[in-house]
Amino acid sequence: MVAQTSDGHVLLAKKLGGLVAIILGCLLTAVGVTFESGGTTLVGVLLLIVGAGLLVLKIVRRNERPS
Repeated sequence: MVAQTSDGHVLLAKKLGGLVAIILGCLLTAVGVTFESGGTTLVGVLLLIVGAGLLVLKIVRRNERPS
C-alpha cells in the first residue's frame, strides 16, 4: 500500500538528504580514521547521525496512522 501525503517533496528531500549524509559520513569517517584526524572523524560521525535521524523521521512520518 502506498501512502499518499500532501508534502511528498519534503519526504523525498529527507530521504535523499539522509542517504547523502550517510554516504558522506561514511567517507569522512573512513578518511579521518585512516589519517588519524579527529576533526574529520567527528564530522563524519555527526553526518552519519544526522543522516540516520532524517531517515528515521521519514519512516516515522510514513507510518503514522490518521486519526
